[in-house]
Amino acid sequence: MESLGFLDVRILDVIDIVLVAVLLYYIYKLVRGSAAINIFIGIVIVYLAWKLTQLLQMEMLSSILGQFIGAGMFALIVVFQQEIRKFLLMVGSTNFGNKRNLLRQLKFMRDDEQEVSTNISAIVKACESMGKTNTGALIVIRRNTQLDFIKSSGDHMNIELNQPIIESVFYKNSTLHDGAMVIEENKITATRVILPVSNDRSIPLRFGLRHRAAVGITEKTDALALVVSEETGQTSYIKNGSFEIFDSYKELGEKINKDLK
Repeated sequence: MESLGFLDVRILDVIDIVLVAVLLYYIYKLVRGSAAINIFIGIVIVYLAWKLTQLLQMEMLSSILGQFIGAGMFALIVVFQQEIRKFLLMVGSTNFGNKRNLLRQLKFMRDDEQEVSTNISAIVKACESMGKTNTGALIVIRRNTQLDFIKSSGDHMNIELNQPIIESVFYKNSTLHDGAMVIEENKITATRVILPVSNDRSIPLRFGLRHRAAVGITEKTDALALVVSEETGQTSYIKNGSFEIFDSYKELGEKINKDLK
């Protein structure tokens, strides 16, 4: 045991702090960009206030906050059920024996300037081109969570990613155009994939099954989804179960590039 001033710091204490920091990072990553982030911040503030009242020996207020936190845990399971399910799925589907996947899980320790291996330009240009001809498309881009559980519902592929291939898959007379395309790294790994459809009633009625399927897969995993509307030709970008706003296809490419890092 090493003495640090008035504190006794053990190596296990350091490990404990690091593990808590990693856990908080993953929780933040799951809820960022959604309304749940405000609830998460509120919980942290209440917890810190509870610890402060304990430290100051404010017995009554500390007791009230302690009861609130204790009973509130059951409510949190209901409020964060989508995030909890996504977190458990992410943990359960992580292949820690794979060096690449392990580094991907620890990507918050890596340089933000790293190159993304996925050909984002090909994806964005294909969406823009298909939008001009009102060709419907649904593209899922994997991040951390393994997507084997949805890939098994479609046709397995191993095709180098490029714009002509994407457009040919979703061509109206193609046998592969129904369902979703799955992209992992710089490969198209599955087509005609059936995705879980979201039951979120807040999704506007103008959006059809493609959009609901895109919302569904991004609710259950950390994947990104792109939808080209067959009716309007507009491209939608969905992340964490929410529609991301962008003003141009250039900005869309920048958003995808940032989210894949």
